[in-house]
Amino acid sequence: MSDTPDDAVTSLEKSLATPIERYFAADDSEQDIIASMLSSIRTESTKREYRKDLNKFFKEMTETEPNSDSVLEFLHLSEKRAVAVVLKYKGKLLERGLKEATVNRRITSIKSLVKFARKLGVCTYSLEDVEMEKAVAYRDTTGVDAKTYAAVVKMCDRATKIGKRDYAILRLLWENGLRRGEISKLSVKDFDPHVSRLRIFGKGKGNNDEWLKVSPQTVSAITEWLDARSRLIANDALFISLDNNTWGYRLSGNAIRQIVVRRFKAAGIDKVMSPHRVRHSGVTTVLEINNGNITKGKTYSRHSKVETVMVYDDNRNQNQSEITNQLADLID
Repeated sequence: MSDTPDDAVTSLEKSLATPIERYFAADDSEQDIIASMLSSIRTESTKREYRKDLNKFFKEMTETEPNSDSVLEFLHLSEKRAVAVVLKYKGKLLERGLKEATVNRRITSIKSLVKFARKLGVCTYSLEDVEMEKAVAYRDTTGVDAKTYAAVVKMCDRATKIGKRDYAILRLLWENGLRRGEISKLSVKDFDPHVSRLRIFGKGKGNNDEWLKVSPQTVSAITEWLDARSRLIANDALFISLDNNTWGYRLSGNAIRQIVVRRFKAAGIDKVMSPHRVRHSGVTTVLEINNGNITKGKTYSRHSKVETVMVYDDNRNQNQSEITNQLADLID
């Protein structure tokens, strides 16, 4: 029996009302908003910190690990209630005496979750009324001078593999102001000795690379280190562990920090040093030898903001101390 015209219309309406989900069907993972947000972040270290900070927030405010119900309940709150919850959490952090930077990082992770959820249509409010704490970045930009650093570098025994490796790393930290994470990510294919350059993947830049020129001395140092190794392929880590238990593995950021600490301690330097303090030392020295040229300091450090480099220059010149003493003399 053939369908009547009315049946045909009903079938057509049902067909049009049926969602087409062949390619974009919803799945259970969409219910995990935190996991979805983290998957959109390129930098692994940022993912780890956000995950830890969000876990701490939900555990503090709900007394349980975050789950789809608690996360959605938070995201479905009214704006007034959500702001009150986050302000209460912020108050708890301040009461514990956490540093401003730590508090701000925790709050930023929550704001990022809300912002991401709004894009998905899961949340309708914002947390703009939750203000961040005022934090002074780069309070201590001190490091060591060039003479001291040269003494540490020269102590590397370049007749040994470990000496060759550490010598090359120390040169890169000083000459190019590289961060330990940037050195850790380097692979053999990122080193081009023919044109004296090195490809780095900068902080928070995902897969966006940047080529930096390196000095002839550092080209020789890296080449000498690679010549000491065998069976190299392009994707091998440029700097590897030489410990018995982890030999051949890519050096982690923490391992690079330990190299710096160990080398300075061996040189009898009392000041506690790290790759970032070496970077501080380099920025300060660049400003020193270029009469405070902020542009050159910014080029070396690759900071996005000129104001950041100006903090180094202020500390180098001790402007605040000078001004304070001038004012003091006026009332004596």
